[in-house]
Amino acid sequence: MTLFAVTLTDQTTDFVEGADAYQQEGPLTTFFQVRDERAVIDSWSVRLASYRTADISAIRRTNPNVIHDSPSTEHDLGTSVASSVA
Repeated sequence: MTLFAVTLTDQTTDFVEGADAYQQEGPLTTFFQVRDERAVIDSWSVRLASYRTADISAIRRTNPNVIHDSPSTEHDLGTSVASSVA
């Protein structure tokens, strides 16, 4: 299972635990937990959290077993910057 660190434009960071994937849905970016046998977001996926896409400055997927003080450590598995439309 993964942990996503969502950094918002006000420099706060929220953590979404148990999410497997995320996607943009209109003005929101939504995090989902998908079924083990499925590798796609579908009607069986569970919505865990949603954020206004314009309020997101970065999304980082991290290892939940690593406790870190800042979102940028050597344990980050990937970084994706959300784009916003003005």
